[in-house]
Amino acid sequence: MPGSPRLSIAICGAGPAGLACALALGRAGHTITIFEQFDEAKPVGSGLILQPTGLAVLDWLGLGVRMRALGARIDRLHGTAAGRTVLDVRYAALGDARGLAVHRAGLFNVLHDAVLAAGIIPVTNRKIVGLEKGQLHFESGDRQGPFDLVIDAMGSRSLLLPLASAPQSRRALAYGAIWASLPWQADGFDPHALEQRYRNASQMCGVLPIGRMREGEEAQAAFFWSLKHQDYEAWRERGLERWKEDVLQLWPETVPLLASIKSENQMTLARYEHRTLPLPFGTGLVFVGDSAHSTSPQLGQGANMALLDCHALTQALATHQTIPEAVAAYAAARRWHVRLFQAMSFMFTPFYQSDSLLLPFVRDRVVAHLSRLPPAQRFLATLVSGRLGLKPLV
Repeated sequence: MPGSPRLSIAICGAGPAGLACALALGRAGHTITIFEQFDEAKPVGSGLILQPTGLAVLDWLGLGVRMRALGARIDRLHGTAAGRTVLDVRYAALGDARGLAVHRAGLFNVLHDAVLAAGIIPVTNRKIVGLEKGQLHFESGDRQGPFDLVIDAMGSRSLLLPLASAPQSRRALAYGAIWASLPWQADGFDPHALEQRYRNASQMCGVLPIGRMREGEEAQAAFFWSLKHQDYEAWRERGLERWKEDVLQLWPETVPLLASIKSENQMTLARYEHRTLPLPFGTGLVFVGDSAHSTSPQLGQGANMALLDCHALTQALATHQTIPEAVAAYAAARRWHVRLFQAMSFMFTPFYQSDSLLLPFVRDRVVAHLSRLPPAQRFLATLVSGRLGLKPLV
């Protein structure tokens, strides 16, 4: 902050949002303490696509080169239904922009290694259950602080959410997905594409090359299958082999990937919801990443939104005299972009994950044809890249 003392900042959560904030704000001269509820900071999840927006933030942090070396370049998103191409989004419509598919562990490792190199060591086994007058309350009963600012990067189940200046809106989605990280199979799959197969909107299978978790390790793929939360136990009881038969009927080329799945326990259930904090801050408190907003993964923006939050918050703290001014400016800077992509995701998701028969019919016979027109190609690429409604970072 111009002309003001450096801040003592507590960051709650050592995921991508928390680690990115720790690195950026530590470099800005603030005193950083990271608290992590688990016995060690570690990633959760399989693969994701870093869009040009998220990559721009990693470049700003000086981590883009290493991240690109670990990830897999993505040139297009491609989906078919009954042998017909119904989704074909190409980044080339934007010029030289590309996506980068990464293992969540790869993104975590790049950020975590940089944080450790900066001398910031996460404090683990510290589950945060409350905040009062700048002091964090832990499940163990002790407290720490006061801190000038607390950054909540603990995700959608954070116990600090009731302290936001306005209550959140929340809507759970019926469809989630089961997923696994598997050894990459070069034969039969595009190494530079997210590929999906659909049957109506109730079945969706996807394969995404996600590169390596660390240098020298084997390349992996994220493999996922749409599933309603309420059907998960029935899926387990039905048995792995009968499910594999369903997958092969939809996508016969997945044989080598399915061979790597030996147990139902290899498949993890992911649940999705649309949720928003209208005012992602409270007294001495600010929310970033999934703590502030979340949506379905159809547009692939989650981690990118978290990285953009980090950039916006760092800039706001650098350019405003007081913490209340800074967190309000951060919220204003992110509001339009977050709302836009939540609305777009809310609109697109039922075409790909729902019980509707009409929407996939429209998708396959109307939207697919319109999307081939040059203006639509550029719009879809701009949407998927995360650039829609966003000013350049620099």
